[in-house]
Amino acid sequence: MTLARLGARRRLALLVTGALLLAGCGSADVGSSAATSARPTPSASRSFGPGAAGAGDPYFPSYGNGGYDVAHYTVKVRYDPATDKLSGTTSLRATAMANLSTFNLDLAGLTVRSVTVDGVSARHARTGDELVVTPAVGLTSGNGFVAEIRYDGVPATLRNEVLGEGGWLHTSDGAIALGQPESASTWFPVNDHPSDKATYDFEITVPKELTAVSNGVPKGRSVRGDWATFVWSEGAPMASYLTTVVIGKFRVTTGEHKGRPVYSAVTTKVAGGAPDRSVARTVEVADYLESVFGPYPFDAYGGVVVADDRIRYALETQSRPVYSAGFFRQGDNTGVIAHELAHQWFGDSVSLAKWQDIWLNEGLATYAEWLWAEHTGELTVQRTFEQKYANASGQLWRTPPGKPGTANLFGRSVYERGGMTVHALRVAVGDTAFFTILRTWATEKKNGNGTTAEFVALAERISHKKLGKLFDAWLYGTERPPAPKPR
Repeated sequence: MTLARLGARRRLALLVTGALLLAGCGSADVGSSAATSARPTPSASRSFGPGAAGAGDPYFPSYGNGGYDVAHYTVKVRYDPATDKLSGTTSLRATAMANLSTFNLDLAGLTVRSVTVDGVSARHARTGDELVVTPAVGLTSGNGFVAEIRYDGVPATLRNEVLGEGGWLHTSDGAIALGQPESASTWFPVNDHPSDKATYDFEITVPKELTAVSNGVPKGRSVRGDWATFVWSEGAPMASYLTTVVIGKFRVTTGEHKGRPVYSAVTTKVAGGAPDRSVARTVEVADYLESVFGPYPFDAYGGVVVADDRIRYALETQSRPVYSAGFFRQGDNTGVIAHELAHQWFGDSVSLAKWQDIWLNEGLATYAEWLWAEHTGELTVQRTFEQKYANASGQLWRTPPGKPGTANLFGRSVYERGGMTVHALRVAVGDTAFFTILRTWATEKKNGNGTTAEFVALAERISHKKLGKLFDAWLYGTERPPAPKPR
């Protein structure tokens, strides 16, 4: 993520979501035959219990749910901006990870009309933003199942204690679903934690004069009467907060690069110019980052520019980041493009297992900005580090990026001190080992999740150095560490 201070040319990686704001936790692949096969009737000796109403994240205990693992979502929604009403059907293919009498899904607002599990009607109840589903027959550990939920209503935003308003935002010409660390549950039922990644298909129906942009590969547009349906497919596992839909009027550009579709959209609320030119350089920036981090991890490229005062950040929504128009008010800005595209490797393909490790996303993406600036003939990475180190406030050093707490989850320390941590590692191990570490992390953890401990272990394995003191000082210390001295 990247935070924007609107009206300033420089993007600031200071606070809040995305912008100038890791491998066993990923979803198991559940074949359709397994998911739809009949489950045996539970024996009298088998014990069934409810799934957990949370994924167990220390920072956000109520986020996500336990007891099952989702492989795929099919989300079909119809949205009318004139009435701000959404209706939808979401089906999910999952595997029970325990013997479940009930399981929970995250769904904020909206009215559930029906739920089926493997085609059989299931009881459902609401507890706040939790949808509790009771199948007709208990779900046996290891077995696949398919749940389908029909729902409708006026989507509501979420008031996150860290970031403020997020999720589904009704706009003057449509809607935007966006936010970190949560947003998906405002428009479809979901296991809303990055530890349970899944693949997605989206069918989004809107008035035919509007465009609906989402994640992944565009699969076409069809018109029926006054309505148009846009189909999108993300075939790589994706954390739920990285899903998006942006509905409105856009200048759309399409193309192909290295056999992959390129689809970008800039809101017509802003004049053509810097936003269009900056987003048009997406594949150029991605190619440079590919030379550093290894193969681009997804099947599509693109970006979306929106203009809404509630969105003062950019977010690395998978395969197609969303940018606030504020990043381009002072002219072209490829730094923010580099930041969000770096997240495609670090944050999207390799995702968090727990929110405390957010520095792995933001520190590496910030460092990618520094690399891009050097590549384009601006400041060298070393000079950028020196400036950040010299100008950092005392608060930055008092806030450890490896354990920032929820109040500072998207604060300057996570971004800037996170980036400085990456540079300290580079100086300590040398360029050959350093870039091998980054590429290996992206390769070995692709489509999965990772932790700080795993990253440190990988760095030590590749560099053949003990790095505990370095990471302790830069990630967990509350005083300014000595500046690393380049060789």
